[in-house]
Amino acid sequence: MSQPETPGAVRVLFKRLSPRATLPAYQTAQAAGMDLSACLPEGERVTLAPGQIAKIPLGFAVALPAGYEAQIRPRSGLATKFGVTVPNAPGTVDADYRGEMVVALINLGREPYIVEHGARVAQMVVAPVSHAQLVETDILPDSQRGAGGFGSTGGH
Repeated sequence: MSQPETPGAVRVLFKRLSPRATLPAYQTAQAAGMDLSACLPEGERVTLAPGQIAKIPLGFAVALPAGYEAQIRPRSGLATKFGVTVPNAPGTVDADYRGEMVVALINLGREPYIVEHGARVAQMVVAPVSHAQLVETDILPDSQRGAGGFGSTGGH
C-alpha cells in the first residue's frame, strides 16, 4: 500500500518479495527515518547471542532515484535498552541496488536478544549523494588544523 503523496518528497519504489513483508513507514509526521521491520518465515525467530552479528531480511527490494542513497541506522530504543545496533552504521544502500533489503544487527548487550517477524529492527533515511571530483596535486593548501589526527582538537 502506497503512502499519500507528499509535495517535494523523493519518490522511492518498493517491491514486496514476501507477502509477509512490512514496507518501511514513518512513525510520526516529523520523523527523519522510516522504521524497517524483520521479515522472517512463519514460526522462525533469530536469537542474537551477545557479540553475534546476524543479517535480518526485510522481504522487499527498493529502487532509489539516481543521486540518492538509503542510510540504514540503528533504532535508539534497541541500542539503549538492549545493546542491539547496526554494526556498519550508517549502512549505505546505493541507488543501483535491486536485491532484497537486509539489515545487519549486532548484539552488544549482555543477554541474548530475540528478533521476531515484524519487529522494527532499524530505520532508513533517504538522503542525497554528491560525487566528488578528485584532483591529484603535489601541494595541499594549509589549514588551521594541519595534519593533526585523532584527538588533535582537544576532545577526550
